[in-house]
Formats: sequence, C-alpha cells, structure tokens
Amino acid sequence: MNKIFMQHLQSELDLYIGPVKINGFSNVFGGDINQTFRLDLAKSGFLFIKVNAAQRLGMFEAEYIALKTIHASKSIKCPQPIITGSFENKSYLVMEYIEFGSGTGNTYAEFGRQLAAMHKTTNANFGFDIDNTIGSSPQYNSYKENWLEFWRDKRMLPQLEMAEKNGSGKGLRLASDKVLAKLDEFFPAQPVPSLLHGDLWSGNYAADKDSKPVIYDPASYYGDRESDLAMTELFGRCPDNFYASYDEVCPLPDGYSRRRTLYNIYHIINHYNLFGGGYAAQAQRMLDSLI
Repeated sequence: MNKIFMQHLQSELDLYIGPVKINGFSNVFGGDINQTFRLDLAKSGFLFIKVNAAQRLGMFEAEYIALKTIHASKSIKCPQPIITGSFENKSYLVMEYIEFGSGTGNTYAEFGRQLAAMHKTTNANFGFDIDNTIGSSPQYNSYKENWLEFWRDKRMLPQLEMAEKNGSGKGLRLASDKVLAKLDEFFPAQPVPSLLHGDLWSGNYAADKDSKPVIYDPASYYGDRESDLAMTELFGRCPDNFYASYDEVCPLPDGYSRRRTLYNIYHIINHYNLFGGGYAAQAQRMLDSLI
C-alpha cells in the first residue's frame, strides 16, 4: 500500500469512525484471493483491511452487507465492517481486527449453539439483497419463494455451466441433470429461509483470544440451514459437541445425511471451476451416490 492510498484511508476513516492516525501496516495471512493487512492505529488498536483490484469492489460491498447482517443478528461474533470503497486502481474493505487464540473444549459447543441462533434469523424468501461470490466465483442471489428452484437455478446450474466451459465433460452435467430432475425427493418439506454464512469451511471460523467462536469471510444469503452444516463436514469436521449443541437448539430433520451430499456437490464443482484437478471426478462420484 503506497503513501497516497494510506492517506486516502486515513481521510475515509476520519469520516466514518472519527479522528484516527494510521501508524503503519503489516501483512497478515488472509487467503488466496485478496491482499490482507493489519492497520496499526495510534492509541486505538488495530483494524483489518482486504485489498484487491478496483473491479472487485462488488465482492467487498457484498461482504460488507453480509457482515452487517450477521452482526445485526446478535447471535455469533464476526468482524464488524467499517468501510468499503475504491481508490485509483484498488478496492478495499476495512473491518474490526480480531485477534485469534486457541479454542477450548467448550468453544465448539458454543459455536454450535450460536450458529443455530444465527439460523433462527429468517426471511420471507430465499436469496439476498445483493449478489456475491463463493471464493471468486459469482453467486447469484435474486429472491425466489421456492427453495428447490433457488438451489437449482441460482446455485447448481451456474456452476455446471462454468464447469462445461472449463472442460468437465458431459458426464458431470448428465448426472447432475438426473439429480436436479428429482430434487423434490430430497425434501419432505420446504425449508425455512435462514441467514447463512454460505462458505462455512474450517478456514472461515476460529476462536478469538478469549476462546469464543468467530466466523468471517461470509458468502451469505437466506437459504436452507442444512447447507451451512453440510459444509462444516466437507473439508474435515467439527468435533461432535458442535453438532450435538446445534441439534439441541435446532434439531435437524430426517434425511440430512443425504441432503448433505447434495449441498456439498455445489462446493466441489465450484472447486473444480476455481482449481481444476480431480474435483470434477469427486463431484461425479457424489452425484452417482445420489442417483
């Protein structure tokens, strides 16, 4: 970050949170998509900033709204967003800096209860006020009344179309079409549109320095809460007390284990679109298990 960009941030922060002085910044690890830094403020701690190209501003605007929505639910800790904007050739998102720590035996139990509480924040329809991204792939969120239509039209079909362009072959699409044609068999009842994190793999939750659960990097929308739970089991799995405490607050209906595979196929196809490799074959195997 150059001196002119830092001066811009300084003036923007003065407007939004009052007079502050940025003493400097340091690189921190924040995933593969953005540059991430800790801003060191004189006398007032730290802030966290993500930086990307100017054309990625929409991604940050969507994350800003998602963090605001999760924060307003008063259910689980997440970084409070402060400002998002663009300057010259850069876009950015500034938020609260949360120092991570080590979890305890109770951290995951508390995480389960708090995630269940967040899922009790509901909406009339499925979707979100703004399109966002899953990783760096577009995720379309225009509202629909019917969950099966939303999952088919706004989640699976866009990913499948990208996969075909990326060379996945016809087998993946043919198997997907068979599953999508009988979606109603997976759902004995229409789920409630719950506030979701949307990308809840193990890299997007942690414990703070007080061992309290924290979630971050959301791809939020209102959807079936089981899709959040499913992703916690995709790349590793939370300890059993997480699922037990979640179930105490929001018991899962019958058939979750089958729908878990259905929901995680979406993320595996997205991984194929982002990274290639064997993810198409993995998605094919998952689809075959449902067929």
